[in-house]
Parts: sequence; C-alpha cells; structure tokens
Amino acid sequence: MMRVRRGFTLIELLVTVAILAMLATAAMPLAELAVRRTKEQQLRQALREIRSAIDAYKQAFDDGLVVRTADASGYPPTLEILTEGVPNQRDLRKRPIYFLRRVPPDPFYEGVPLNAAQTWGLRSYASSPNDPQAGHDVFDVYSTSELSGINGIPYKEW
Repeated sequence: MMRVRRGFTLIELLVTVAILAMLATAAMPLAELAVRRTKEQQLRQALREIRSAIDAYKQAFDDGLVVRTADASGYPPTLEILTEGVPNQRDLRKRPIYFLRRVPPDPFYEGVPLNAAQTWGLRSYASSPNDPQAGHDVFDVYSTSELSGINGIPYKEW
C-alpha cells in the first residue's frame, strides 16, 4: 500500500517566502509615505492652531482685554502665555483668558525638547519674513526641520 504524503516541498516554501519578501519590499515605500503624510497633516494642524491662537491674542490686545504697554506690538511675548492665560482687563475679578489648551509640538522636530513650545522656530513682529528671528514677541511660528515636504516646499516655509 502506498502512502500519500501531504505538505509542501522545500522548493514551494522557498518560492512562497521569496514572493512575500518581494511584496514586503514593495510595500515599505508606501508605508513610509503614509507616515510622512500623517506627520505633514499634524504639522499643518499644529501651525493652524498656534497661528489662530496668536491671532486671537492680538485681537484681545486690540480689544483692550490684555494689558497694554507702550512698547508692545500686541502679539504674545511667548508661546507658553497662550496656554497659561492672561488676566482679562475688562473682568472685575481678572479671570484669565486662555488661547490654547496646549502648545502642540512640531512633528518634525528632532531632539529632546523640555517642552513643546521649544520645538518651534519663532518669528517676532520686527523680523523680516525672509529671515525670521526671535524677539520680544511671537508674530509667527515655523518648523525648524531641514526637510522638505512631499510637495517639495521646505517645512520651515509652511
């Protein structure tokens, strides 16, 4: 009586493993692209949140809700003040006005920051857009990453 053996031969297993390896190799760039797109979406959202909070602070300054000083530009002195809050000058109890719940970190920042606000490059009102420099206030933020986006534009220009 002849027994029929069931199972795979070594050749069949090697061919299967080779095909799986080729498929995995082809999928890696797509996975990396998906991760990069996700980080770019996080960067866009973080920039939008911070810039909206800076604009809200400026509007509150213009409306007289924030203490005015003679040399102030009307923009926040730091990013942290957007989460710490400022006393409302029109409120008798001086309850604080908050502009952000938290400062989102730059998703492309490489390094170990002490807090999320330190991951951003800061541009003061007095500096030019072509050469952003930190100063006495925060007019805008930008990514400090040297990388360029999928669209070819450097992240620091977003």
